[in-house]
Amino acid sequence: MGSTEEDTTTSKPTSLYDAASSTEPLLFKPTTGSAYPSPPIEEPPQSGPSESDPTQSLQISFNYGPRPFKDLPFLILFLLFVLCTFAFGIFSIFHRNGNYSNVSAFTYDSNSTSCVQDTSFLSSQLWVSETSFFALSSSSLWTYLVWTLVITSVLSVPICLLLLLLLKHYTKQIVYVLLPFFIIMPVFFDVYWFVACTLSSSCSDAFPLVYRILVLIFILLIVGVIVWIIVANWHRIELTVRIIGVASDALSRNLGLFLVIPLLTVGLLAYYASIVVFLVFSRFNGKIVAKESNGEYTCVWKQDSWVPAYFTLAILTMLWSLTSMVEAQVYVTSGTIAQWYFSKDDTKPHRSIRRSLRNAFGPSSGTICLSGLLVFVVRVVRAAVDSAREEDVPGIVNLVLRCCVNALMSAIDFLNKFTINFAAITGEAYCTSARMTYELLRRNLLSAVFVETVSTRLLAGVIFVLSSVYAIAVCAILKGVSDLGVNMYTVAALAWVLLILVLGFFVHVLDNVIDTVYICYAIDKDRGEVYKHEVHDVYFQLPISRNSRSSYPSRTLDV
Repeated sequence: MGSTEEDTTTSKPTSLYDAASSTEPLLFKPTTGSAYPSPPIEEPPQSGPSESDPTQSLQISFNYGPRPFKDLPFLILFLLFVLCTFAFGIFSIFHRNGNYSNVSAFTYDSNSTSCVQDTSFLSSQLWVSETSFFALSSSSLWTYLVWTLVITSVLSVPICLLLLLLLKHYTKQIVYVLLPFFIIMPVFFDVYWFVACTLSSSCSDAFPLVYRILVLIFILLIVGVIVWIIVANWHRIELTVRIIGVASDALSRNLGLFLVIPLLTVGLLAYYASIVVFLVFSRFNGKIVAKESNGEYTCVWKQDSWVPAYFTLAILTMLWSLTSMVEAQVYVTSGTIAQWYFSKDDTKPHRSIRRSLRNAFGPSSGTICLSGLLVFVVRVVRAAVDSAREEDVPGIVNLVLRCCVNALMSAIDFLNKFTINFAAITGEAYCTSARMTYELLRRNLLSAVFVETVSTRLLAGVIFVLSSVYAIAVCAILKGVSDLGVNMYTVAALAWVLLILVLGFFVHVLDNVIDTVYICYAIDKDRGEVYKHEVHDVYFQLPISRNSRSSYPSRTLDV
Protein backbone atom coordinates (compact mmCIF):
# COMPACT_ATOMS: atom_id res chain seq x y z
CA MET A 1 0.00 0.00 0.00
CA GLY A 2 2.95 2.31 -0.57
CA SER A 3 4.41 1.78 2.92
CA THR A 4 7.91 0.94 4.06
CA GLU A 5 6.82 -0.61 7.39
CA GLU A 6 7.63 -4.23 8.20
CA ASP A 7 4.86 -6.79 8.07
CA THR A 8 3.17 -7.27 11.41
CA THR A 9 3.36 -11.04 11.12
CA THR A 10 7.19 -11.14 11.06
CA SER A 11 9.10 -12.19 14.11
CA LYS A 12 10.90 -8.86 14.46
CA PRO A 13 8.50 -6.27 15.94
CA THR A 14 8.14 -2.90 14.30
CA SER A 15 9.21 -0.17 16.68
CA LEU A 16 7.68 3.25 16.98
CA TYR A 17 11.14 4.75 16.79
CA ASP A 18 13.60 4.33 13.95
CA ALA A 19 17.33 3.72 14.24
CA ALA A 20 18.15 7.39 13.95
CA SER A 21 16.64 8.32 17.29
CA SER A 22 15.83 5.53 19.71
CA THR A 23 15.69 7.74 22.79
CA GLU A 24 14.43 11.08 21.49
CA PRO A 25 10.79 12.32 21.40
CA LEU A 26 8.96 11.44 18.23
CA LEU A 27 8.31 14.90 16.91
CA PHE A 28 11.68 16.49 17.62
CA LYS A 29 14.96 16.47 15.79
CA PRO A 30 17.60 14.11 17.23
CA THR A 31 20.59 15.72 18.88
CA THR A 32 23.90 15.96 17.09
CA GLY A 33 26.61 13.51 17.93
CA SER A 34 24.26 10.54 18.01
CA ALA A 35 25.73 7.08 17.81
CA TYR A 36 23.68 6.48 14.67
CA PRO A 37 24.07 8.40 11.43
CA SER A 38 21.27 10.81 10.62
CA PRO A 39 19.55 10.64 7.22
CA PRO A 40 20.83 13.16 4.65
CA ILE A 41 17.91 15.58 4.98
CA GLU A 42 18.41 19.28 4.62
CA GLU A 43 17.64 21.11 7.83
CA PRO A 44 14.88 23.71 7.70
CA PRO A 45 15.68 27.24 8.83
CA GLN A 46 15.55 27.73 12.57
CA SER A 47 12.53 29.79 13.55
CA GLY A 48 12.59 29.27 17.29
CA PRO A 49 13.24 26.67 19.94
CA SER A 50 9.64 25.55 19.99
CA GLU A 51 9.57 24.58 16.30
CA SER A 52 9.54 20.83 15.69
CA ASP A 53 11.29 19.12 12.80
CA PRO A 54 8.70 17.90 10.28
CA THR A 55 11.00 15.11 9.15
CA GLN A 56 10.66 13.40 12.48
CA SER A 57 6.95 12.83 11.87
CA LEU A 58 7.97 9.97 9.57
CA GLN A 59 8.68 7.91 12.69
CA ILE A 60 5.06 7.84 13.88
CA SER A 61 3.31 4.53 13.29
CA PHE A 62 1.73 1.74 15.28
CA ASN A 63 4.15 0.46 17.91
CA TYR A 64 4.19 -3.33 17.68
CA GLY A 65 7.21 -3.65 19.95
CA PRO A 66 7.34 -3.95 23.74
CA ARG A 67 5.92 -0.88 25.44
CA PRO A 68 7.19 0.48 28.77
CA PHE A 69 4.74 1.25 31.55
CA LYS A 70 3.51 4.84 31.50
CA ASP A 71 1.79 7.06 34.10
CA LEU A 72 2.41 4.53 36.86
CA PRO A 73 1.51 6.88 39.79
CA PHE A 74 -2.10 7.10 38.58
CA LEU A 75 -2.34 3.32 38.20
CA ILE A 76 -1.03 2.88 41.75
CA LEU A 77 -3.51 5.47 43.03
CA PHE A 78 -6.40 3.74 41.25
CA LEU A 79 -5.38 0.33 42.59
CA LEU A 80 -5.16 1.83 46.08
CA PHE A 81 -8.76 3.06 45.76
CA VAL A 82 -9.93 -0.36 44.57
CA LEU A 83 -8.03 -2.30 47.25
CA CYS A 84 -9.36 -0.07 50.04
CA THR A 85 -12.91 -0.41 48.69
CA PHE A 86 -12.71 -4.20 48.58
CA ALA A 87 -10.85 -4.52 51.89
CA PHE A 88 -13.38 -2.48 53.85
CA GLY A 89 -16.20 -4.16 51.93
CA ILE A 90 -15.05 -7.64 52.96
CA PHE A 91 -14.65 -6.36 56.52
CA SER A 92 -18.23 -5.04 56.46
CA ILE A 93 -19.54 -8.49 55.48
CA PHE A 94 -17.90 -10.29 58.39
CA HIS A 95 -18.58 -7.45 60.84
CA ARG A 96 -22.25 -6.98 59.97
CA ASN A 97 -25.08 -6.92 62.48
CA GLY A 98 -28.02 -9.09 61.37
CA ASN A 99 -30.50 -7.08 63.43
CA TYR A 100 -30.38 -4.07 61.08
CA SER A 101 -33.62 -4.95 59.27
CA ASN A 102 -35.41 -5.80 62.52
CA VAL A 103 -35.15 -2.51 64.36
CA SER A 104 -38.95 -2.30 64.66
CA ALA A 105 -38.93 -5.71 66.36
CA PHE A 106 -36.88 -4.35 69.27
CA THR A 107 -38.40 -2.75 72.35
CA TYR A 108 -36.80 -0.96 75.25
CA ASP A 109 -36.42 -3.02 78.43
CA SER A 110 -36.31 -0.81 81.49
CA ASN A 111 -34.92 -3.59 83.67
CA SER A 112 -31.80 -4.12 81.56
CA THR A 113 -31.83 -0.54 80.17
CA SER A 114 -31.31 -1.98 76.68
CA CYS A 115 -33.29 -3.04 73.62
CA VAL A 116 -34.60 -6.61 73.36
CA GLN A 117 -36.07 -8.43 70.35
CA ASP A 118 -39.70 -9.51 69.86
CA THR A 119 -39.51 -12.76 67.81
CA SER A 120 -43.25 -13.00 67.06
CA PHE A 121 -43.23 -9.66 65.26
CA LEU A 122 -40.29 -10.77 63.10
CA SER A 123 -42.06 -13.96 61.98
CA SER A 124 -45.19 -12.09 60.95
CA GLN A 125 -43.17 -9.55 58.96
CA LEU A 126 -41.29 -12.34 57.14
CA TRP A 127 -44.54 -14.06 56.18
CA VAL A 128 -45.99 -10.80 54.84
CA SER A 129 -42.84 -10.15 52.76
CA GLU A 130 -42.87 -13.64 51.24
CA THR A 131 -46.57 -13.36 50.42
CA SER A 132 -46.04 -10.01 48.69
CA PHE A 133 -43.10 -11.37 46.70
CA PHE A 134 -45.02 -14.37 45.35
CA ALA A 135 -48.00 -12.15 44.55
CA LEU A 136 -45.73 -9.87 42.54
CA SER A 137 -44.06 -12.78 40.75
CA SER A 138 -47.39 -14.18 39.57
CA SER A 139 -48.61 -10.95 37.99
CA SER A 140 -49.30 -10.97 34.24
CA LEU A 141 -47.57 -7.63 33.68
CA TRP A 142 -44.34 -8.91 35.21
CA THR A 143 -44.38 -12.02 32.99
CA TYR A 144 -44.92 -10.12 29.75
CA LEU A 145 -42.34 -7.51 30.73
CA VAL A 146 -39.61 -10.09 31.44
CA TRP A 147 -40.24 -12.03 28.24
CA THR A 148 -40.32 -8.86 26.14
CA LEU A 149 -37.01 -7.63 27.53
CA VAL A 150 -35.38 -11.04 27.10
CA ILE A 151 -36.51 -11.32 23.47
CA THR A 152 -35.37 -7.73 22.83
CA SER A 153 -31.93 -8.50 24.27
CA VAL A 154 -31.59 -11.56 22.04
CA LEU A 155 -32.77 -9.73 18.92
CA SER A 156 -30.54 -6.72 19.54
CA VAL A 157 -27.43 -8.68 18.48
CA PRO A 158 -28.61 -9.55 14.93
CA ILE A 159 -30.14 -6.09 14.63
CA CYS A 160 -26.74 -4.48 15.31
CA LEU A 161 -24.96 -6.80 12.88
CA LEU A 162 -27.61 -6.21 10.20
CA LEU A 163 -27.36 -2.46 10.70
CA LEU A 164 -23.56 -2.62 10.37
CA LEU A 165 -23.88 -4.65 7.15
CA LEU A 166 -26.39 -2.19 5.70
CA LEU A 167 -24.27 0.81 6.66
CA LYS A 168 -21.25 -0.80 5.02
CA HIS A 169 -22.87 -1.50 1.65
CA TYR A 170 -25.93 0.77 1.49
CA THR A 171 -25.06 3.77 3.67
CA LYS A 172 -26.49 6.36 1.32
CA GLN A 173 -29.74 4.48 0.80
CA ILE A 174 -30.23 3.86 4.53
CA VAL A 175 -29.60 7.48 5.49
CA TYR A 176 -31.75 9.04 2.77
CA VAL A 177 -34.62 6.60 3.33
CA LEU A 178 -34.68 7.11 7.10
CA LEU A 179 -34.01 10.85 7.04
CA PRO A 180 -37.69 11.83 6.58
CA PHE A 181 -38.62 9.61 9.52
CA PHE A 182 -36.48 11.82 11.79
CA ILE A 183 -39.40 14.23 11.48
CA ILE A 184 -42.32 11.88 10.87
CA MET A 185 -41.75 9.73 13.98
CA PRO A 186 -41.73 12.54 16.60
CA VAL A 187 -44.71 14.22 14.97
CA PHE A 188 -46.61 10.91 14.87
CA PHE A 189 -46.00 10.14 18.55
CA ASP A 190 -46.82 13.71 19.53
CA VAL A 191 -50.15 13.79 17.69
CA TYR A 192 -51.00 10.22 18.75
CA TRP A 193 -50.44 11.07 22.42
CA PHE A 194 -52.51 14.25 22.12
CA VAL A 195 -55.48 12.44 20.55
CA ALA A 196 -55.27 9.41 22.86
CA CYS A 197 -55.05 11.60 25.97
CA THR A 198 -57.99 13.70 24.79
CA LEU A 199 -60.18 10.61 24.25
CA SER A 200 -59.18 9.05 27.60
CA SER A 201 -61.12 10.45 30.53
CA SER A 202 -58.44 9.66 33.12
CA CYS A 203 -55.66 11.24 31.04
CA SER A 204 -57.74 14.30 30.15
CA ASP A 205 -58.55 14.82 33.83
CA ALA A 206 -54.86 14.57 34.79
CA PHE A 207 -53.74 16.83 31.90
CA PRO A 208 -56.12 19.71 31.13
CA LEU A 209 -56.49 20.87 27.53
CA VAL A 210 -54.12 23.82 28.02
CA TYR A 211 -51.28 21.55 29.20
CA ARG A 212 -51.89 19.10 26.37
CA ILE A 213 -51.68 21.91 23.81
CA LEU A 214 -48.46 23.22 25.41
CA VAL A 215 -46.86 19.75 25.21
CA LEU A 216 -47.99 19.39 21.59
CA ILE A 217 -46.49 22.76 20.63
CA PHE A 218 -43.26 22.08 22.55
CA ILE A 219 -42.65 18.78 20.72
CA LEU A 220 -43.40 20.45 17.38
CA LEU A 221 -40.85 23.15 18.19
CA ILE A 222 -38.24 20.46 18.88
CA VAL A 223 -39.08 18.90 15.51
CA GLY A 224 -38.63 22.33 13.94
CA VAL A 225 -35.13 22.51 15.46
CA ILE A 226 -34.35 19.09 13.97
CA VAL A 227 -35.52 20.29 10.56
CA TRP A 228 -33.33 23.37 10.86
CA ILE A 229 -30.27 21.23 11.77
CA ILE A 230 -30.86 19.01 8.74
CA VAL A 231 -31.27 21.95 6.37
CA ALA A 232 -28.22 23.79 7.79
CA ASN A 233 -26.00 20.73 7.36
CA TRP A 234 -27.45 19.47 4.10
CA HIS A 235 -24.26 20.29 2.17
CA ARG A 236 -22.33 17.89 4.43
CA ILE A 237 -24.75 14.97 4.30
CA GLU A 238 -23.00 13.34 1.34
CA LEU A 239 -19.58 13.50 3.01
CA THR A 240 -21.04 12.26 6.27
CA VAL A 241 -22.55 9.26 4.50
CA ARG A 242 -19.14 8.36 3.08
CA ILE A 243 -17.48 8.75 6.50
CA ILE A 244 -20.02 6.39 8.06
CA GLY A 245 -19.48 3.93 5.21
CA VAL A 246 -15.69 3.92 5.69
CA ALA A 247 -16.01 3.47 9.47
CA SER A 248 -18.55 0.68 9.01
CA ASP A 249 -16.20 -1.10 6.63
CA ALA A 250 -13.33 -0.83 9.15
CA LEU A 251 -15.54 -2.11 11.97
CA SER A 252 -16.87 -4.99 9.86
CA ARG A 253 -13.28 -6.18 9.34
CA ASN A 254 -12.79 -6.33 13.11
CA LEU A 255 -16.01 -7.99 14.25
CA GLY A 256 -14.23 -9.40 17.29
CA LEU A 257 -14.74 -5.97 18.88
CA PHE A 258 -18.46 -6.78 19.11
CA LEU A 259 -17.53 -9.61 21.47
CA VAL A 260 -14.69 -7.98 23.41
CA ILE A 261 -16.25 -4.56 24.10
CA PRO A 262 -19.53 -6.00 25.51
CA LEU A 263 -17.50 -8.47 27.59
CA LEU A 264 -15.59 -5.55 29.08
CA THR A 265 -18.94 -3.97 29.94
CA VAL A 266 -20.13 -7.22 31.52
CA GLY A 267 -16.90 -7.35 33.53
CA LEU A 268 -17.55 -3.80 34.74
CA LEU A 269 -21.09 -4.76 35.78
CA ALA A 270 -19.78 -7.76 37.72
CA TYR A 271 -17.22 -5.50 39.36
CA TYR A 272 -20.01 -3.04 40.20
CA ALA A 273 -22.16 -5.84 41.60
CA SER A 274 -19.50 -6.75 44.13
CA ILE A 275 -19.14 -3.12 45.27
CA VAL A 276 -22.93 -2.78 45.54
CA VAL A 277 -22.96 -5.89 47.75
CA PHE A 278 -20.28 -4.27 49.92
CA LEU A 279 -22.36 -1.09 50.16
CA VAL A 280 -25.43 -3.06 51.20
CA PHE A 281 -23.55 -4.97 53.89
CA SER A 282 -21.79 -1.84 55.11
CA ARG A 283 -25.19 -0.50 56.17
CA PHE A 284 -25.46 -3.51 58.49
CA ASN A 285 -22.47 -2.34 60.50
CA GLY A 286 -23.77 -0.73 63.64
CA LYS A 287 -25.91 -1.52 66.65
CA ILE A 288 -29.37 -0.92 68.04
CA VAL A 289 -29.34 1.57 70.88
CA ALA A 290 -31.92 3.23 73.08
CA LYS A 291 -32.75 6.85 72.37
CA GLU A 292 -34.55 9.15 74.75
CA SER A 293 -37.17 11.55 73.41
CA ASN A 294 -39.43 13.55 75.77
CA GLY A 295 -38.83 11.11 78.59
CA GLU A 296 -39.62 8.06 76.44
CA TYR A 297 -37.11 5.53 75.19
CA THR A 298 -37.19 4.10 71.67
CA CYS A 299 -34.89 1.68 69.86
CA VAL A 300 -33.03 3.14 66.86
CA TRP A 301 -30.21 1.98 64.60
CA LYS A 302 -26.83 3.67 65.13
CA GLN A 303 -24.43 3.27 62.21
CA ASP A 304 -20.71 2.89 62.72
CA SER A 305 -18.79 6.13 62.16
CA TRP A 306 -16.71 4.73 59.27
CA VAL A 307 -19.69 3.75 57.10
CA PRO A 308 -20.39 7.22 55.54
CA ALA A 309 -16.70 7.58 54.65
CA TYR A 310 -16.76 4.14 53.04
CA PHE A 311 -19.82 5.11 50.99
CA THR A 312 -17.90 8.13 49.67
CA LEU A 313 -14.85 6.02 48.86
CA ALA A 314 -16.89 3.32 47.11
CA ILE A 315 -18.89 5.80 45.01
CA LEU A 316 -15.72 7.64 43.92
CA THR A 317 -14.12 4.31 43.02
CA MET A 318 -17.16 3.29 40.97
CA LEU A 319 -17.25 6.57 39.06
CA TRP A 320 -13.52 6.50 38.36
CA SER A 321 -13.79 2.86 37.29
CA LEU A 322 -16.63 3.74 34.91
CA THR A 323 -14.75 6.51 33.14
CA SER A 324 -11.58 4.40 33.03
CA MET A 325 -13.45 1.47 31.49
CA VAL A 326 -14.93 3.77 28.84
CA GLU A 327 -11.42 5.00 28.04
CA ALA A 328 -10.14 1.41 27.99
CA GLN A 329 -12.82 0.49 25.44
CA VAL A 330 -11.75 3.45 23.30
CA TYR A 331 -8.12 2.32 23.66
CA VAL A 332 -8.88 -1.27 22.59
CA THR A 333 -11.00 -0.10 19.67
CA SER A 334 -8.36 2.38 18.52
CA GLY A 335 -5.51 -0.10 18.83
CA THR A 336 -7.37 -2.76 16.87
CA ILE A 337 -8.51 -0.43 14.09
CA ALA A 338 -5.04 1.13 13.81
CA GLN A 339 -3.43 -2.29 13.31
CA TRP A 340 -5.90 -3.00 10.51
CA TYR A 341 -5.26 0.43 8.98
CA PHE A 342 -1.47 0.11 8.94
CA SER A 343 -1.49 -3.45 7.60
CA LYS A 344 -0.11 -3.82 4.06
CA ASP A 345 -3.12 -5.72 2.79
CA ASP A 346 -6.83 -5.80 3.55
CA THR A 347 -6.59 -8.80 5.85
CA LYS A 348 -6.99 -8.37 9.58
CA PRO A 349 -3.65 -8.54 11.47
CA HIS A 350 -3.08 -11.61 13.58
CA ARG A 351 -4.12 -11.26 17.26
CA SER A 352 -4.76 -7.52 16.94
CA ILE A 353 -7.47 -7.45 19.62
CA ARG A 354 -5.36 -9.52 22.00
CA ARG A 355 -2.44 -7.15 21.52
CA SER A 356 -4.67 -4.13 22.20
CA LEU A 357 -6.08 -5.73 25.35
CA ARG A 358 -2.61 -6.57 26.60
CA ASN A 359 -1.45 -3.00 26.05
CA ALA A 360 -4.60 -1.47 27.57
CA PHE A 361 -4.46 -3.46 30.81
CA GLY A 362 -0.68 -3.59 30.89
CA PRO A 363 1.78 -0.84 29.89
CA SER A 364 -0.92 1.79 29.17
CA SER A 365 -3.15 1.07 32.17
CA GLY A 366 -1.78 4.13 34.00
CA THR A 367 -2.52 6.30 30.97
CA ILE A 368 -6.09 5.00 30.87
CA CYS A 369 -6.51 5.65 34.61
CA LEU A 370 -5.25 9.22 34.19
CA SER A 371 -7.59 9.85 31.26
CA GLY A 372 -10.50 8.37 33.18
CA LEU A 373 -9.66 10.55 36.19
CA LEU A 374 -9.64 13.71 34.04
CA VAL A 375 -12.97 12.80 32.44
CA PHE A 376 -14.44 12.06 35.88
CA VAL A 377 -13.23 15.38 37.32
CA VAL A 378 -14.62 17.28 34.32
CA ARG A 379 -18.03 15.64 34.73
CA VAL A 380 -18.14 16.37 38.47
CA VAL A 381 -17.05 19.99 38.10
CA ARG A 382 -19.53 20.61 35.29
CA ALA A 383 -22.32 19.08 37.36
CA ALA A 384 -21.39 21.41 40.22
CA VAL A 385 -21.33 24.43 37.89
CA ASP A 386 -24.71 23.50 36.43
CA SER A 387 -26.14 23.11 39.93
CA ALA A 388 -24.84 26.54 40.90
CA ARG A 389 -26.30 28.01 37.71
CA GLU A 390 -29.73 26.61 38.57
CA GLU A 391 -29.55 28.28 41.98
CA ASP A 392 -28.95 31.57 40.13
CA VAL A 393 -26.56 33.01 42.72
CA PRO A 394 -26.10 36.74 41.96
CA GLY A 395 -22.74 38.49 41.81
CA ILE A 396 -20.05 39.26 39.26
CA VAL A 397 -17.54 37.06 41.11
CA ASN A 398 -19.77 34.02 40.72
CA LEU A 399 -20.24 34.78 37.00
CA VAL A 400 -16.49 35.16 36.40
CA LEU A 401 -15.81 31.96 38.34
CA ARG A 402 -18.30 30.02 36.21
CA CYS A 403 -16.74 31.37 33.00
CA CYS A 404 -13.25 30.39 34.16
CA VAL A 405 -14.38 26.89 35.12
CA ASN A 406 -16.16 26.40 31.79
CA ALA A 407 -13.06 27.58 29.92
CA LEU A 408 -10.88 25.16 31.90
CA MET A 409 -13.24 22.25 31.30
CA SER A 410 -13.37 23.03 27.58
CA ALA A 411 -9.56 23.08 27.49
CA ILE A 412 -9.41 19.65 29.13
CA ASP A 413 -11.97 18.30 26.64
CA PHE A 414 -9.85 19.76 23.84
CA LEU A 415 -6.78 18.05 25.30
CA ASN A 416 -8.53 14.71 25.72
CA LYS A 417 -10.21 14.55 22.29
CA PHE A 418 -7.78 12.25 20.47
CA THR A 419 -5.23 11.56 23.22
CA ILE A 420 -6.32 8.00 24.01
CA ASN A 421 -6.57 7.19 20.29
CA PHE A 422 -2.99 8.34 19.80
CA ALA A 423 -1.76 6.58 22.95
CA ALA A 424 -3.28 3.32 21.69
CA ILE A 425 -1.28 3.68 18.47
CA THR A 426 2.06 4.78 19.89
CA GLY A 427 2.05 3.60 23.52
CA GLU A 428 3.20 7.02 24.75
CA ALA A 429 2.25 8.59 28.08
CA TYR A 430 -0.86 10.75 28.39
CA CYS A 431 0.79 14.19 28.34
CA THR A 432 3.17 13.19 25.58
CA SER A 433 0.30 11.81 23.49
CA ALA A 434 -1.73 14.98 23.98
CA ARG A 435 1.17 17.20 22.86
CA MET A 436 2.09 14.98 19.93
CA THR A 437 -1.52 14.76 18.74
CA TYR A 438 -1.86 18.53 18.77
CA GLU A 439 1.39 18.99 16.87
CA LEU A 440 0.48 16.29 14.36
CA LEU A 441 -2.89 17.83 13.53
CA ARG A 442 -1.53 21.39 13.61
CA ARG A 443 1.21 20.66 11.09
CA ASN A 444 -1.26 19.04 8.71
CA LEU A 445 -3.89 21.79 9.07
CA LEU A 446 -6.45 19.42 10.55
CA SER A 447 -8.94 20.12 13.30
CA ALA A 448 -8.17 18.85 16.79
CA VAL A 449 -11.69 19.48 18.05
CA PHE A 450 -14.11 18.42 15.36
CA VAL A 451 -14.11 15.47 12.98
CA GLU A 452 -17.69 15.28 11.76
CA THR A 453 -20.38 15.50 14.44
CA VAL A 454 -23.07 15.28 11.79
CA SER A 455 -22.29 11.56 11.53
CA THR A 456 -23.13 11.12 15.22
CA ARG A 457 -26.39 13.00 14.79
CA LEU A 458 -27.36 10.99 11.75
CA LEU A 459 -26.59 7.70 13.49
CA ALA A 460 -28.55 8.83 16.54
CA GLY A 461 -31.52 9.56 14.27
CA VAL A 462 -31.19 6.17 12.58
CA ILE A 463 -31.24 4.24 15.86
CA PHE A 464 -34.15 6.37 17.11
CA VAL A 465 -36.21 5.49 14.05
CA LEU A 466 -35.33 1.78 14.20
CA SER A 467 -36.07 1.59 17.93
CA SER A 468 -39.38 3.38 17.44
CA VAL A 469 -40.43 0.96 14.68
CA TYR A 470 -39.51 -1.93 16.95
CA ALA A 471 -41.53 -0.45 19.83
CA ILE A 472 -44.58 -0.04 17.56
CA ALA A 473 -44.25 -3.69 16.51
CA VAL A 474 -43.98 -4.81 20.15
CA CYS A 475 -47.05 -2.78 21.04
CA ALA A 476 -49.04 -4.33 18.17
CA ILE A 477 -48.00 -7.87 19.16
CA LEU A 478 -48.87 -7.31 22.83
CA LYS A 479 -52.25 -5.92 21.85
CA GLY A 480 -53.03 -9.08 19.89
CA VAL A 481 -51.77 -11.72 22.36
CA SER A 482 -52.38 -10.14 25.78
CA ASP A 483 -54.97 -8.23 27.76
CA LEU A 484 -52.59 -5.75 29.39
CA GLY A 485 -54.59 -2.74 28.28
CA VAL A 486 -52.72 0.51 28.76
CA ASN A 487 -49.86 -1.40 30.44
CA MET A 488 -48.73 -2.61 27.03
CA TYR A 489 -47.47 0.93 26.34
CA THR A 490 -45.22 0.66 29.41
CA VAL A 491 -43.81 -2.68 28.24
CA ALA A 492 -43.25 -1.35 24.71
CA ALA A 493 -41.58 1.79 26.08
CA LEU A 494 -39.16 -0.28 28.17
CA ALA A 495 -38.36 -2.43 25.13
CA TRP A 496 -37.71 0.77 23.17
CA VAL A 497 -35.34 2.02 25.89
CA LEU A 498 -33.44 -1.30 25.98
CA LEU A 499 -32.99 -1.45 22.20
CA ILE A 500 -31.95 2.19 21.93
CA LEU A 501 -29.34 1.62 24.66
CA VAL A 502 -27.87 -1.34 22.75
CA LEU A 503 -27.89 0.53 19.45
CA GLY A 504 -26.46 3.59 21.21
CA PHE A 505 -23.56 1.43 22.37
CA PHE A 506 -23.05 0.39 18.74
CA VAL A 507 -22.98 4.04 17.65
CA HIS A 508 -20.46 4.80 20.42
CA VAL A 509 -18.10 2.12 19.07
CA LEU A 510 -18.58 3.41 15.52
CA ASP A 511 -17.76 6.96 16.65
CA ASN A 512 -14.50 5.68 18.16
CA VAL A 513 -13.70 4.00 14.85
CA ILE A 514 -14.29 7.30 13.02
CA ASP A 515 -11.90 9.13 15.37
CA THR A 516 -9.25 6.41 15.07
CA VAL A 517 -9.37 6.36 11.28
CA TYR A 518 -9.07 10.15 11.33
CA ILE A 519 -5.87 9.98 13.43
CA CYS A 520 -4.48 7.23 11.18
CA TYR A 521 -5.24 9.39 8.15
CA ALA A 522 -3.41 12.31 9.80
CA ILE A 523 -0.36 10.08 10.40
CA ASP A 524 -0.49 8.94 6.77
CA LYS A 525 -0.68 12.53 5.58
CA ASP A 526 2.18 13.50 7.84
CA ARG A 527 4.36 10.66 6.54
CA GLY A 528 3.39 11.24 2.92
CA GLU A 529 2.11 7.67 2.56
CA VAL A 530 -1.21 6.07 1.71
CA TYR A 531 -2.12 2.85 3.50
CA LYS A 532 -5.85 2.91 2.76
CA HIS A 533 -6.81 4.69 -0.45
CA GLU A 534 -10.53 4.55 0.32
CA VAL A 535 -9.96 6.41 3.58
CA HIS A 536 -7.91 9.16 1.93
CA ASP A 537 -10.56 9.60 -0.76
CA VAL A 538 -13.12 10.43 1.96
CA TYR A 539 -11.20 12.17 4.74
CA PHE A 540 -9.31 14.34 2.27
CA GLN A 541 -12.57 16.22 1.69
CA LEU A 542 -13.28 16.84 5.38
CA PRO A 543 -11.44 20.15 5.88
CA ILE A 544 -12.74 21.36 2.50
CA SER A 545 -16.27 20.53 3.55
CA ARG A 546 -15.94 22.45 6.82
CA ASN A 547 -14.57 25.59 5.18
CA SER A 548 -16.67 25.59 2.00
CA ARG A 549 -19.58 27.37 3.70
CA SER A 550 -17.51 29.31 6.22
CA SER A 551 -17.65 33.08 6.37
CA TYR A 552 -13.84 33.01 6.70
CA PRO A 553 -12.64 31.09 3.64
CA SER A 554 -8.96 31.76 4.37
CA ARG A 555 -9.08 29.99 7.72
CA THR A 556 -7.82 26.43 7.25
CA LEU A 557 -6.56 25.68 10.75
CA ASP A 558 -9.46 25.20 13.18
CA VAL A 559 -8.10 24.62 16.67
